[in-house]
Amino acid sequence: MDSEENARKAADALFAKGVKNVIITLGCKGSLVCTPEESKLVPARKVQAVDTTGAGDVYNGALAAALSEGKSLVEAAGLATLASSVAVTRMGAQTSAPYRSEIDNH
Repeated sequence: MDSEENARKAADALFAKGVKNVIITLGCKGSLVCTPEESKLVPARKVQAVDTTGAGDVYNGALAAALSEGKSLVEAAGLATLASSVAVTRMGAQTSAPYRSEIDNH
């Protein structure tokens, strides 16, 4: 998505189709977490991106890990946003994925 406003519109369209929760990534702006109760922008950490390959996979993996630990959707999106911001500072897909200890230290 190119803007938070357009992301909110897309989330509303998905809600109208019965989707319960929506997360839309906004690249260097972070991610927008939308539930029926709230909409929250989770800002990205400012980094010098060198390769975005695999950033979405890292985001989804970190999101799933955080949710499996019982974190809220917004907390999980925060961890996922941080993980993907680390990943884009490295070359490659698998090689760019940070270890959990790297994320916990930020």
